[in-house]
Amino acid sequence: MINREDIVAAALSLVGPNRSISSLSLREIARYADIAPNSFYRHFKNMDEVAIAMIELAGTSLNRLLSEARYRVTADKSAVVTSIEAFMEMLNSEERLLHLLLREGSVGSESYRRAVENFLIHFEEELSLDLIRLVSASGRQIKYPHLVSKAITRLVFSQGGYILGRPQNEQPLIKENLIKMVRMIIVGGVQN
Repeated sequence: MINREDIVAAALSLVGPNRSISSLSLREIARYADIAPNSFYRHFKNMDEVAIAMIELAGTSLNRLLSEARYRVTADKSAVVTSIEAFMEMLNSEERLLHLLLREGSVGSESYRRAVENFLIHFEEELSLDLIRLVSASGRQIKYPHLVSKAITRLVFSQGGYILGRPQNEQPLIKENLIKMVRMIIVGGVQN
């Protein structure tokens, strides 16, 4: 018996670096999932619902990965470094989840862009709380934590989209520059 997750997994298998959710058809997903097209409607009303479920799965996966990165923070590796490394790991993984967020947030339909934007806003709120906590632990305050978290999030996602089209050998320099830029944003937002 097929379920919602099976249909989402089938759709994820069909998207790729050069293939958007909007190019998928219901029949194509049903064929890949080995179900009758009518069975699709037992789980989803339309293709938009599948796409939004995929985007939500990608957002949840990225949140989980970045939460796990917090546990990798050491005296030698800051939260910035471990978070950027986790982001890069997900970008290079076999899963296509992060690619989905990066692509559909800029080229997808209005409902897809809205779903990605909602994820980004939620992520920015969590990052804002983390920044307040981390900076206050050093006895300082952060000015406009929501703007700082938004600047970081939008920069990292913008660079993620850029990285998708670049050769693998360019990634170390991009990662190093991205870490420096995020640190500059944080330093610019900290009050002494």
